[in-house]
Amino acid sequence: MIRLIASLLLLLLSIATLFAQERQKVKLAVVGLTHSHVHWILGRQDKGDVEIVGIVEPNRDLATRLMNRYKLPQSLHFDSMEDMFKVVTPEGVTAFGSIYEHLEVVQACAPRGVHVMVEKPLAVSTEHANEMARLAKQYDIQLITNYETTWYASNLEVYRQVHEEKAIGALRRVIINDGHEGPKEIGVNQEFLDWLADPVQNGGGAVIDFGCYGANLMTWLMQGERPISVTAELKQIKTDIYPKVDDDATILLQYPETKGVIQASWNWPFSRKDMEVYGETGYLIAKDNTRLVTRLPGERQESNTQLSSREYPYDDPFSFFAGLIRGELSMQPYDLSSLENNLIVVEILEAAIQSDREGRRVMLNQE
Repeated sequence: MIRLIASLLLLLLSIATLFAQERQKVKLAVVGLTHSHVHWILGRQDKGDVEIVGIVEPNRDLATRLMNRYKLPQSLHFDSMEDMFKVVTPEGVTAFGSIYEHLEVVQACAPRGVHVMVEKPLAVSTEHANEMARLAKQYDIQLITNYETTWYASNLEVYRQVHEEKAIGALRRVIINDGHEGPKEIGVNQEFLDWLADPVQNGGGAVIDFGCYGANLMTWLMQGERPISVTAELKQIKTDIYPKVDDDATILLQYPETKGVIQASWNWPFSRKDMEVYGETGYLIAKDNTRLVTRLPGERQESNTQLSSREYPYDDPFSFFAGLIRGELSMQPYDLSSLENNLIVVEILEAAIQSDREGRRVMLNQE
């Protein structure tokens, strides 16, 4: 009898826990469906931490297509943010439209106290970024930027060995490679391609699309230090496909004792997101999400390590965003998702475009 009562109590506790988890789901809205990274949230396994309560997309054909694909009720769809806010006020919004539209999202959400996560990069210009930051601070909302590489176990291990273990001495050179064969070449949806290759809606081409990864990781590794100068060369190799924007960018960042080299391209022979970090006494190479190559002081050859993927809630941007909204998680000012980091990212990208346009090294004002 005692065992039966104990089993019943355990069952009731489990049911209560499930109901509590259901009540604690953070209500999120998706604004924009044109960015192909939106599949990340639409097709996300239900982890019990977020609930989609609205989807804003003026292109009704696109909305119908994606919502049918993921078996989402059409009642979630709204043509505009204003229409959505008349019906529901989410706790957070994830933006998957063009980079230019990020400012509009923050302008609509911040006064309502709605937190915002945008896809990388934060903004098309420092003017947009500074206004977004001003609104976020005025209305005390979270404003974070999502990058795929934020959730790489290899990058986290590189950071740990550099700053906690001091495994390779002071940083001297970081080379960050990102990109693929080209958005059209890999078959992105037409709605994405239309603005990705537009210098207004995207702010540039490969320099924005993939240069932001390197600027983000470099700012993180440098713990928020701004570079002294930015020098860049942008190329238009496939002018028949991308006549309005660059498809290849090389960006050089100078720090007092460290150099950052960002190689962002729509001309790689294959997709890549990797990073090489060289110190005084060794090096660390993050080959992809979980593979790490190292050579440390005293070692005669490289070591290869297969890491485990990051654990919840650091395995997924939406779990992380939910944790921030709940107040269960926090960030350092220079963390990969943070506003402080990503303001510097936009500054670097804007300086890179200026450097290429003017054919010179651009000095950044040191604060």
